[in-house]
Amino acid sequence: MLVLRPVDFRDLQGLERLAVASGGSLTTLPANRDHLGELIDATVQSLRKPVSQPEQESYHFVLEDSHSGEIAGVSGIEAAVGIASPFYSYRISEVIHASSELQIHNRIPALHLCQDFTGASRLYTLFLDKAHRQRSNLHLLSRARLLFIAAHRERFDRRMIAELQGVMDTAGHSPFWESLGRHFFNMDFAKANYLTGIDSKGFIAELLPQHPVYLPLLSEAARAALGQPRSDAARVKSLLEDEGFAYRGYVDIFDAGPTLEAQTDRLRTLVECKSVRVTVSSRDEDGDKVLALVACGQLQDFRCLLAEVDPVDPELTPAQAAALNVSSGDSVQLARL
Repeated sequence: MLVLRPVDFRDLQGLERLAVASGGSLTTLPANRDHLGELIDATVQSLRKPVSQPEQESYHFVLEDSHSGEIAGVSGIEAAVGIASPFYSYRISEVIHASSELQIHNRIPALHLCQDFTGASRLYTLFLDKAHRQRSNLHLLSRARLLFIAAHRERFDRRMIAELQGVMDTAGHSPFWESLGRHFFNMDFAKANYLTGIDSKGFIAELLPQHPVYLPLLSEAARAALGQPRSDAARVKSLLEDEGFAYRGYVDIFDAGPTLEAQTDRLRTLVECKSVRVTVSSRDEDGDKVLALVACGQLQDFRCLLAEVDPVDPELTPAQAAALNVSSGDSVQLARL
């Protein structure tokens, strides 16, 4: 049985294994022991901190196999981006060039460096081990975070964003980076991504062009990559869109992957989740059952798992109840898969 819970220091070795397995594909999960230790510490401190409005808190969760203790996945939430350090995006919009004398009026699409998402909450660091990549497990790893948000609404912003990795070729090269970023950073994409992941972000503001970048000046491959997710991110993109996220013309400054955005209170899981009381029984009662996310607990004690239950009168097995630390009559949050 897989159970999602907040990360703690006993998970360091498991996170290291996932970071290596990710192959550097996640900026926020670099194979760097010190950074992963800081990631855990940030979660521990954030969960202990009284919060009335989102600031610099971050929360990471692990998907743990309750039988083997193996860490099968990791996912996170950043309470407010751009508070401790700048959070840059490219906004795609048109620049108008006109000449009344020549009677010429041109609209040229361009990239504008911006910090428009400062203060927004962010879903990030989503990685599921290959051996567990089933649709249901992906839902558990990603959507359980939204049940945590629902239970602690004051800790998160009214806006929520999620960034998807951009297009890469078979050699691991980003066409957008090769056409733009490399000219200003003089390093390969993997190194720039790694430096950003370990919070060496000062070089970004110093080296990125501050003026609009006209799209016709980029290569055809770079333009085609704008706002397109990497091929293996299609399932995550679909899941986010089902929640209510949408792409509105913002892309990552390194690989041009899409930034999806939504109003937090309109996300499907937050709208549809409900509080119900459970019964614990070893009997397998008949009835109209659905596969659902079942969550309970506050802050450090937050737990979530998948169970087939009657959505009106849910019944958990003793093992499921023990994993959630609930008893008959306790309230849980339930969201259908």
